[in-house]
Amino acid sequence: MSSAVEIQGISKRFRLYLEKYSSLKERLLHVGHIPYEEFWALRDVSAEIQPGSTVGILGRNGSGKSTLLKCIAGILQPTAGQVVVRGKVAAMLELGAGFAPDLSGRDNIYLNGSLLGLSRREISHRFDEIVEFAEIEHFIDNQVKYYSSGMTVRLGFSIAVSMDPDVLLVDEVLSVGDERFQQKCLERVKLFQDDGRTIIVVSHSSDMLRSICDEILVFDAGRLVTFAPPGEAIRVFKEGLLALDAAPASEAVLPADVAPYVAVAARPQVEITSVTVEHPGVGERPYLVTGEPLTIRVEFSVASAVDGAQFAIEILSDKEQTVFATRSSGVDEAMMLAPGAGSVTFCFDSLPLLDGRFIVNVDVRDSGGVVIGLAEPACEFEVMNPSKATGLVSLPMRVEVVVPGATRHASV
Repeated sequence: MSSAVEIQGISKRFRLYLEKYSSLKERLLHVGHIPYEEFWALRDVSAEIQPGSTVGILGRNGSGKSTLLKCIAGILQPTAGQVVVRGKVAAMLELGAGFAPDLSGRDNIYLNGSLLGLSRREISHRFDEIVEFAEIEHFIDNQVKYYSSGMTVRLGFSIAVSMDPDVLLVDEVLSVGDERFQQKCLERVKLFQDDGRTIIVVSHSSDMLRSICDEILVFDAGRLVTFAPPGEAIRVFKEGLLALDAAPASEAVLPADVAPYVAVAARPQVEITSVTVEHPGVGERPYLVTGEPLTIRVEFSVASAVDGAQFAIEILSDKEQTVFATRSSGVDEAMMLAPGAGSVTFCFDSLPLLDGRFIVNVDVRDSGGVVIGLAEPACEFEVMNPSKATGLVSLPMRVEVVVPGATRHASV
């Protein structure tokens, strides 16, 4: 089967001009001689995205994520290489992109629809659906320049998904909308996935990408660092952030022509030396029974003092869905870590999980939220459920049955 998107060794160069001339005379005098620096936003990027897959793009600001998306959409032409897209593309790239601010929301729907190749009749047929999804019925005839950022995002996303694209491109715009609308958008994405559409999404939220993506592209300084399943890709991304955060300030911003940040040799401020699970069956059986206590013990070594440290634990299912996540900040808002060895334990008096294998991730952050220690994955454990209940968690329940002549009670 042919891939939906082929990215064939593309590079994209921009010119950063060092002088800016405002008058026509200055421009004519300096034509062809304005000093500039070359900036490579992308460097020799190659990847194949299969039909029906959902692919995320992850990276720091300025790593080339949005530039790649614009090259796929055809908005930018690569300096070298080429992008081949099979099927109709709809793109939601940035806040207000493609909107004429002086036109009404109604006019912008027809304008954007025509740019996507639809006839006026086709747009009219989908018009009510677009407005209803965007939730801007009372403002549809107002000029877009008076729309809030949330309204603009809702309208842009609604137009993009209503065009029934074969390939949907979404940049980091959904974070502008409220939580309810974000959930609404994710539900639409799920429908697209069920229909076998190809989706490429840029986001800074690794949790969101983990939940919806089949694979993730990780970028740094214009280079593709890895193209892997979510768990592996996010691990590489976080280790790269850890390496950069631990590097001296002079080395923290890497030029585009150096090796990817995963190759940066840097020692974390806090090294997690071991993560182990303890439960009543340890030594006798390799699993714990639903409802048994569980302790996750983290041992670490501190290279230099940390003020305001926070430990975090995340438990994932074998499908890499977050089951539970929390931070130690609720226990101690100002945890001081002195140099040397230490440990922290997360204790569950009764674990309500049902059958399955579960993965544990652990990280340490300073008071500013910067990752200074990471173990992902740290360890795993298995749960065996002796009851007939199915699902993910065991919920205490009392059953009351009333029949003629008797009332029966049972607890589950």
